[in-house]
Amino acid sequence: MKYLAAYLLLTIGGNAAPAAKDVTALLATVGIEAESERVEALIAQLAGKDINELIAEGTSKLASVPSGGAAAAAAPAAGAAAAEEKKEEKKEEAKEESDDDMGFGLFD
Repeated sequence: MKYLAAYLLLTIGGNAAPAAKDVTALLATVGIEAESERVEALIAQLAGKDINELIAEGTSKLASVPSGGAAAAAAPAAGAAAAEEKKEEKKEEAKEESDDDMGFGLFD
């Protein structure tokens, strides 16, 4: 993933066809030692392809993948129940704290 990110950064920066040495050099600037086999494989797979077309194709493929919307809808409900429990705990704690002074105030 980091190799692809470096490749994309180079293309955004104006390098239309980054070479393996470009990707390796970019990664080296942030202290990442690149594996030459992986960088070469990435460059070979992307050679002669328009990166914008690849992104558009990938986006259309992701649109057809189910995202699990039902599970995501259930999560906020569970979160709301947990929030209610926390509110109740806070109210109980406040009552207990008021009893700690046993009716005597600091400046009474």
